Amino acid sequence: MVKLTAVIPRAEYKLYLEYDDGVQGEVDLSHLAGKGVFVSLSDPGVFEAATVGAHGEIRWTKDLEICADALYMELTGKGLEDLFPNLKAPADA
Repeated sequence: MVKLTAVIPRAEYKLYLEYDDGVQGEVDLSHLAGKGVFVSLSDPGVFEAATVGAHGEIRWTKDLEICADALYMELTGKGLEDLFPNLKAPADA
């Protein structure tokens, strides 16, 4: 299982991410800002406060986080089965 090691907020709701397997890159979260549970990301200073949380998630506030695994899959094009091989369904299922 890969772990997020660094998150750097950038302009226009982009995050630069680094993982312990060497994967790094930028993801665009502009489609989330100001919508649903992410409404507060459009508040001044909130998006820029992104950190790696205690459980490897990307955290902005105590109530606002996003799964680093989902963003890893976006960066790499890998699927859930690639990241978590034990999730594969049995061949006879």
